[in-house]
Amino acid sequence: MPAGPTSEPAPETAPTTAEPTPTEPLGQSQQPASAEPTPTEPLGQPLAGGSSAFTESSGPEAFEGPQVQAFEPAQASAYEAAHVEPIGKSSGSKAVTVDRGVLERLVGGTYHDPHQVLGPHLGDGVVTLRVLRPFASTVTAVYDDQRIELEHEFEGVWVGVLDVDKVPDYRLEVTYTDGPALEVDDPYRYLPSLGEMDLHLIGEGRHEQLWTVLGAHVRRYDGPTGTVTGTSFAVWAPNAQGIRLTADFNFWDGRAHPMRTMGSSGVWELFVPGVGPGTRYKFDICGRDGVWRQKADPMANLAETPPANASVVHDSSYEWKDAAWIDHRASSQAFAEPMSVYEVHLGSWRKGKSYRELADELVAYVTEMGFTHVELMPVMEHPFGGSWGYQVTSYFAPTSRFGDPDDFRLLVDSLHQANIGVIVDWVPAHFPKDAWALARFDGTPLYEHPDPRRGEQPDWGTLVFDFGRPQVRNFLVANAVYWAEEFHIDGLRVDAVASMLYLDYSRDEGQWVPNQYGGRENLEAVSFLQEMNATLYKRVPGVITVAEESTSWPGVTRATHLGGLGFGFKWNMGWMNDSLRYLEHEPVHRQYHHHEMTFSMMYAYSENFVLPLSHDEVVHGKGSLLRKMPGDRWQQLANLRAYLAMMWAHPGKQLLFMGCEFGQESEWSEKGELDWWLLDHSDHRGLQQLVKDLNGSYKDTKALWGADHSPEKFSWIDANDAGNNVFSFVRYGEPGEPTLACVANFSAIPHHGYRIGLPFTGHWHELVNSDAEVYGGSGVGNFGGFEANGPGWHGMASSAEISVPPLGTVWFRYEPESTEG
Repeated sequence: MPAGPTSEPAPETAPTTAEPTPTEPLGQSQQPASAEPTPTEPLGQPLAGGSSAFTESSGPEAFEGPQVQAFEPAQASAYEAAHVEPIGKSSGSKAVTVDRGVLERLVGGTYHDPHQVLGPHLGDGVVTLRVLRPFASTVTAVYDDQRIELEHEFEGVWVGVLDVDKVPDYRLEVTYTDGPALEVDDPYRYLPSLGEMDLHLIGEGRHEQLWTVLGAHVRRYDGPTGTVTGTSFAVWAPNAQGIRLTADFNFWDGRAHPMRTMGSSGVWELFVPGVGPGTRYKFDICGRDGVWRQKADPMANLAETPPANASVVHDSSYEWKDAAWIDHRASSQAFAEPMSVYEVHLGSWRKGKSYRELADELVAYVTEMGFTHVELMPVMEHPFGGSWGYQVTSYFAPTSRFGDPDDFRLLVDSLHQANIGVIVDWVPAHFPKDAWALARFDGTPLYEHPDPRRGEQPDWGTLVFDFGRPQVRNFLVANAVYWAEEFHIDGLRVDAVASMLYLDYSRDEGQWVPNQYGGRENLEAVSFLQEMNATLYKRVPGVITVAEESTSWPGVTRATHLGGLGFGFKWNMGWMNDSLRYLEHEPVHRQYHHHEMTFSMMYAYSENFVLPLSHDEVVHGKGSLLRKMPGDRWQQLANLRAYLAMMWAHPGKQLLFMGCEFGQESEWSEKGELDWWLLDHSDHRGLQQLVKDLNGSYKDTKALWGADHSPEKFSWIDANDAGNNVFSFVRYGEPGEPTLACVANFSAIPHHGYRIGLPFTGHWHELVNSDAEVYGGSGVGNFGGFEANGPGWHGMASSAEISVPPLGTVWFRYEPESTEG
C-alpha cells in the first residue's frame, strides 16, 4: 500500500500530468498510480477490497496511502507548457503557472483532473500550492509553524509557493467575510481510492464487489500529525463532462469540490478528509449536453427518508451473531429442506415499527407461527410508498423509513438466530424515471437501454436496464451479491422476470425490436440472469434465488451449464391462478371445474416450484383471500382452511402473504396495517391456529419436503372424483419414513364411509383436520385415525373407509414402525 502523507516526492512510476491533446476523449488521460505492487492474482478476479489504495479495518476503513500529489519537476508539464507569466509569488519564489483555459475549465467544473492543478506540486526546490475556495476572503497554508498566505489567482483559485524541497503535512486556514478562520485539510493532496485492478474490473464489468470501491466509504490513516478520517466518493459516469461533490458540508455548493476521472474507466473520484457518517451528499453532474444535474449516488449505502432524496454516508459497525445459521445454510440443500414462507410488507405488518422493533415483534410472531422463512417485499430505498418498493432508486440502500443499514442487519441477524431464513424481493427488471436517480444519469441513457422500444416499460411507466452493457450488468450482479454478503440475505425473489425475458412483453406490434435472430427473446436479459445466478450461487453457499416468472419459459430452474436460467425456485403462478379460480365457484358448480385443481400435477416437476399466495392476489380490487371464497362467513373460513391444508400437502414449497394466516377481511393496503383486531374472534383465531399446526406438521413430516421435486414420491389416490369435489393423494417418504395421505373435500356436505385406496396396511393417524372444532370447524373426523385393512382400491394394496368433513382437508400419516408383523 502507498504510504500516507509524506514529505518525500512521489515515486518514479508516477504518471505525467500532461493535459490530453484536444483529440483525446474526455477522461482518457493517465492518473496518479498507486504505489502498491502489481497484484499477483489473475486479471478479472476481484481481490479482497480490490487493489484499492485502502485496506479494510474495523470501524472506519484504514488506509496507509492517500499520498500527497508531489510531482517531480519533469512531471509538471501541464504547468510549464502554458508559457505565461509567473503568477502568485510567496517567499520570493515563482509559482508554477497554469494556462488560463485550464483554470476556466477548473472553475467551471469541467476539467477532467482537478488534482493536476490543485493541491501541492513539487518543483525545483519549492512546492506550488493551489486551492479552489470560491467566496473565501483569505487562504493561508499552515505547516511546521509556518504560515504562507496564498494569493487570489482566478475566480476562487488561490496560489502560493512554499520554500521547501518536499511536500509538508500542511493544513489550510480559510476565512470568509465576517467569519472566523476555519482550519481544514486539502482534498487535493490525496491519491485515488481506487487501484488499477479495480479500474480494470470495472472497465470489463466484472467487479463482483463493486460496492467496496464505488459509492461513499469512510476511511482513515495515521499521518505525521495524527489520524486523518475522511470519506472517499467514487461514481461511474463515463459521459460526464465534469462532476462536483455537493453536500451539506459545503452548503450544497460543489464548486470547491470537483472530482477527477480515473483514466478511461468512466469513474470519477474524490477523497474528502474530515467528512464522516451522516453526511448528506449528491453528485452534481455536467452531462454530455452541458446541463448540470444533481444525482443521488447509485451505490449509496443509505439514503434520506423520502420525500428527501440525498444520499447519506454510512459506516457499518455491526457485529454478526448468526455464524451457526450461516454454517448450516452452507452445508444444506434448500430443495431438500422445509420451506414455508411468510411474505411481509414491513411498513404495514404493524404500522410505525422500526427495524429494531420488528427484530423483536416480527421474529417472535414468525417463530410462534412456525414459518421457516420470511420474504420481505423490497427493502431497497424507493421514493413512492405506493410502489410497495418495486420502483427502486437506491439499490444498495435499505430504506431509511425504518432505520439505518445496521438496524436492518439486526433484523436479519435476529431472524437467523431464531432459525428463520430471510428472502428479499429484488427488482432488476426496471427502475423509475425520477430525474435525481438513475435515469439519464450522466446526461445520456446510461443505465437504461437507449432505444425506448427496449428501454421503457409501458405497463409501469419505468425504464428498463441495458442488460447488454457490461457495467450495467456488473451493477446488478454486484447488487445481488451485496445483499447476500453484506446483509446475510438467504435468498432473492426476482420480480417481473417475464418482462425481462420477452422483448414484446406488454408491447404492441411496432413497439418492440426483435433480437439478432428475429425472435422475441431478450438474449441479453437471459445472459444477465444466468450470470447473476451463477455468480451468486458461486460466491454465497446455500443462497437461493426465486423467479417470479408467469410464462412457460423452459428451464427457469435448470442449471446454467445445462442452458437454464439458473434459478433455485420458480413461483407456480399456474397453480395459484387455477386453484383460486376453482375456489371462487360455488361448491355445487365445482365439479365442472375439477381439472383446475389437478392440472398443476401435469407440470409440477418441470421446475422447482414455490406455491405462492402473495400480495398480488389481495390488491387492485381482487379482495382479500377470505373474500374470494363463496358462501357465508362460516363457509368462507372453511373453504380457506381446506384450501391452505391442501396447499401445504401439495408438492412444492409454500408462500403465504401476511394476514392470510388469520383471514384478513379487507383488501391489503400499504397505507394501513393488518386487521389484527380480527383475532378477537374465535373463528379467526382458529384459522391462525390451523396455519400454525400446518407448519408444525409439515416440518415434522419429511415426506412433504425431503423429496419435494421427485415425481416418484407423489401418487394420486383419486384425481377424478369430480362428482364429490374430492381430491386425494399420497406423499411418500424414504423407506422406513412416514408416508402422508391427503384427502380434500370442496363440497359443502360430508362424505361418510368414503373408501380410499392406500399403499400400506396398518394404522393411519389423523394428523391434521381443517374441520376440527378447535379451528372453528364442524368437528367431522375419524376419531384420531383408522386401520387400513380393506381390499385393494384405486390401484393400491389396501384401503379404508373414512369420514371426509365438509369443506375440509384431512391429513393421515402412516408410521412404518406401527405395523405389526
